Amino acid sequence: MKVISILGSTGSIGCNTLKVVEHLQDVCVVALGAGKNIEKLAQQIAQFNPEFVSCEDEICAENLLEELHKLRVKTPKIELGEKGLIEVATHEQAQTVVSATVGAIGFVPTLRALEAGKRVALANKETLVMAGELMTKAARENKAEILPVDSEHNALHQCLRGESKREVKRLILTASGGPFRNKSKQEIENATREEALNHPTWNMGDKITIDCATLMNKGLEVIEARWLFDFAADAISVVVHPQSVVHSLVEMVDGSIIAQLGVTDMKHAIQYALTYPTRKPNCLPPLDFAKLAQLTFEEPNLDKFPCLTLAYKALKTGGTMPATLNAANEIAVQAFLDDKIRLSDVPKIIESVMNEHESRTISSLEIILETDAQARKQAIMKLESLEKTASANLR
Repeated sequence: MKVISILGSTGSIGCNTLKVVEHLQDVCVVALGAGKNIEKLAQQIAQFNPEFVSCEDEICAENLLEELHKLRVKTPKIELGEKGLIEVATHEQAQTVVSATVGAIGFVPTLRALEAGKRVALANKETLVMAGELMTKAARENKAEILPVDSEHNALHQCLRGESKREVKRLILTASGGPFRNKSKQEIENATREEALNHPTWNMGDKITIDCATLMNKGLEVIEARWLFDFAADAISVVVHPQSVVHSLVEMVDGSIIAQLGVTDMKHAIQYALTYPTRKPNCLPPLDFAKLAQLTFEEPNLDKFPCLTLAYKALKTGGTMPATLNAANEIAVQAFLDDKIRLSDVPKIIESVMNEHESRTISSLEIILETDAQARKQAIMKLESLEKTASANLR
């Protein structure tokens, strides 16, 4: 019986992980970390009976106790906030930690899991974007393992099994292109929240979906791929593939291309990470080639989607610049979701914050946390400036 814990259990990846656990039947869930979705967390506790859970704050904990009482479920140990997430990530019995929180909140708990020597099934790309060097160093020093759950990186991991790095020319990440692939710059500028959240192929959380709409998600994945597979920025490419059937490709030095294909469902990548190096039958329908009308590929339009260029710039600059990019993006995306700015303002805020940041060498966790806090502060200032300008223009 494999024992796992899950950071972000009530989110999209967390819920899909539990569906995979239910299918496999040889995996035990010992700890769950969630935020404010208490009703969902209570249902998960009732079904999977974890020893330990974490939620956001005392109010959430009180509500959780009420929900568990209604369900007549035994109450596990409950902890709060980041401390609780760290306990989930380092639970003594957990062999694998699924890191599925969204944003920087998963950074420290995931680092602690690696320091504890856990296998980390990583769906939180911000963790490697913020501090890939620290994360990979912690994994090496503690004989921990990072297995990617993002469909693209999971595909690359599968393509690279048994291959020698010196025989690989480049990694190719596929992107769906998001909801605005065929839209004009003006249409993107005037896009509504609902339009941006209408992803053509994947069903994900709001933040990741907006990142897909701006192609920042692919930019973050480029940075993540650099640390997962140890390839330079120039050896990592992005190609738009609207059908989302080919999840990623690897080009070898002899011109051969190795690709991983599959149905557009995250449960495949999650199960791969939970059972690796073994493969087991999954609960998904097979890919039906007879129903595939066509597979198309195109270059990303960097003029319409400048976030991808900003991500490459942050990666090539190195140091604390990727953490600055990530923090500014989180603030800008939330502002768009709150209807405070236009979608086209997202890259403007990010670029402005990056331009004012002097990159530092990452030598400690404290430097990353300081950088993240400062970048968020600057992004909020940029946001407030935009709001004042917009208000003045309405007068």
